[in-house]
Amino acid sequence: MFESISQLLDESETKSIPLHKLILKDESEYTHISESDIIERLKKTLTIMKQSLEKALKTDIELPIKEASNQAKKLLTPGIFFGDNMKDAIAWAMIISEYNSGMGLIVAAPTAGSSGVLPAVLFKAKDILGKSEEDVFNALVVAAAIGAIIGNRAMLSGSEGGCQAEVGVASAMSAAAITYMAGGSHTQISNAIALSLKNLLGLVCDPVAGLVISPCIKRNAIGVVNAFLATEMALSGLTSIIPADEIIDAMMKVGRKLPYELKETGLGGIAATKTGKRIKKSIFSDN
Repeated sequence: MFESISQLLDESETKSIPLHKLILKDESEYTHISESDIIERLKKTLTIMKQSLEKALKTDIELPIKEASNQAKKLLTPGIFFGDNMKDAIAWAMIISEYNSGMGLIVAAPTAGSSGVLPAVLFKAKDILGKSEEDVFNALVVAAAIGAIIGNRAMLSGSEGGCQAEVGVASAMSAAAITYMAGGSHTQISNAIALSLKNLLGLVCDPVAGLVISPCIKRNAIGVVNAFLATEMALSGLTSIIPADEIIDAMMKVGRKLPYELKETGLGGIAATKTGKRIKKSIFSDN
């Protein structure tokens, strides 16, 4: 199993093996599971991602926080400042996140609270770039490896490190995936990861009433925009002064320093506002 982004990318470069093939080979050797079984499992994951979007688009989901219900589909309208592609991607991420909060089946990528980011970015990038299903699958393999490295090197839990470890990591996984899908170099992939992750460094986890609804659903939208932005910058030749692995280490240290009120307890941030407390009371007043 790869311990760092640099190790993964360097080995792919040195051995002249496409990134997704190296990742599948390494996963098979590490887990003693055949590559064909791993591929089958990942294809099932991709199918569930697609179904979560398709089903969510057809469902009106009522959430415990009424003010947060049925907001995502309002974005399925012509863009004002964003083009239609970006508005679609933002809407898709929020729709999947709403579907998750309504107890629909999703893929935790890397967590349920950030489940809308990666599928929205993957599927919209496929449309924009005119790529095949195979290209999307290969990008998913890359995203999975990046998530695993960050999870092993730092954390993937809002209760451990704040939302930087959920939406932040989902955004980094997505940026790596679509940079690869677009034919970006290893250096550009590394920069896309670094740029996206540090853009959301320190993002707190402060769910109103302790529910994965507000601000979680709209933060999935931020993750999408951030992933496309970081990818656009990396593919344009912009670089991160700080390497990706060092940013992951910094994220770990920041997460440890965040007070517990800002790590999924619902006791700080917007959860502790007057309105946040009112919403919590209205939901749990009978309990």
